[in-house]
Amino acid sequence: MTTLDSLRATPNALSVHYGRFEVDKRLLLTGHSHQAWPDVALHGQIEAFTDASAAVDAKWDLAFAKAERLRQAYRDLLGDSDGAIALGANTHELVVRFLSSLDLRTRPRLVTTDGEFHTLRRQLARLGEEGIEVVRVAAAPADTLAERLAAEVDDRTAAVLVSAVLFETARIVPRLDGVAAACRYRGVELLVDAYHALGVAPFSPHGLESAWVTGGGYKYLQLGEGNCFLRLPPHAQELRPVITGWFAEFEDLAAKTSGLVGYASGGDRFAGSTYDPTSHYRAAAVLDFFAAQELTPAFLRAVSLHQNGLLASLFDDLDADPAVITRDRSAPREAFGGFLALTAPNAGELQKKLAERGVLTDSRGDKLRLGPAPYLSDSQLTAAIATLGEVL
Repeated sequence: MTTLDSLRATPNALSVHYGRFEVDKRLLLTGHSHQAWPDVALHGQIEAFTDASAAVDAKWDLAFAKAERLRQAYRDLLGDSDGAIALGANTHELVVRFLSSLDLRTRPRLVTTDGEFHTLRRQLARLGEEGIEVVRVAAAPADTLAERLAAEVDDRTAAVLVSAVLFETARIVPRLDGVAAACRYRGVELLVDAYHALGVAPFSPHGLESAWVTGGGYKYLQLGEGNCFLRLPPHAQELRPVITGWFAEFEDLAAKTSGLVGYASGGDRFAGSTYDPTSHYRAAAVLDFFAAQELTPAFLRAVSLHQNGLLASLFDDLDADPAVITRDRSAPREAFGGFLALTAPNAGELQKKLAERGVLTDSRGDKLRLGPAPYLSDSQLTAAIATLGEVL
């Protein structure tokens, strides 16, 4: 059984399973954007090739079984045992299908925040150029964001789109169930981006039964690219997305008689078309590895809180000039997701200088983001902050 103490030690008890990424030799503080994959991920990719070569076109039954394994994993993470799950290569294609199911003619208004990831930021900006009213509520302060979003919901609003954890600051957005209630009252759809929550921060479906939830496994779940999902609420079965692939088609004589395009039931209602199943094979292998190592959401949250707490404490010990670099101390670590966001006017330059010294991070605007992961030891985190001190 993997324990917190075994992960704090040097070498980290999990690091042996990540030989290809050499996590014991590299300071990879990129866990919030691209965690290393365990070596079994490669076995999954080889299995995909093996099935294709042996079964040829009959491989799809095998591939669909891997897809269902991934759907069930997302149901488990969301605490929704019967949830309808659509899969996609990325959240953008899933969000576009969602948007295409909205009645934007009679409700030409979308409410979001100014702290959303580029998937929403760019697409909603483009819709705004075509005449859709896009209301952007300030993401800060996060503690009151849900209430401010709910106040913007009116009868002209088609949907509210918001993150469970803000990608720039790592702040968890509390009380999203209040937004869901406001949306239900007005007949408005709610889409929650849970990408920065699953596998590293608490995410409860309570009160969000009528909401759409999207996310993926590229970050904290170590599944790699091509493993995104959209959880459909029950009433989604009444909607007809305009952007639709032939995997969403089924034999419906009534629809054919009326000339209407038919849709499958469940998550396949929002399905796309032919895809590369290799990513699902890789995901299934990694999910089995997580289960074998008992890397449960609760355990991973405990690891994340310890690692981010250590990074924050070590950073404070640097006693850096707050005009040069600082962090948000207005809330406890429990109010944050899986990375430490440091505010610095020259965050991009700091990221570059850290990379030159072997510490891989990333930056977004004035935020330098440090993302630990379960395979890093305390000594590696200490070394990373020491390097930051040298750069400063």
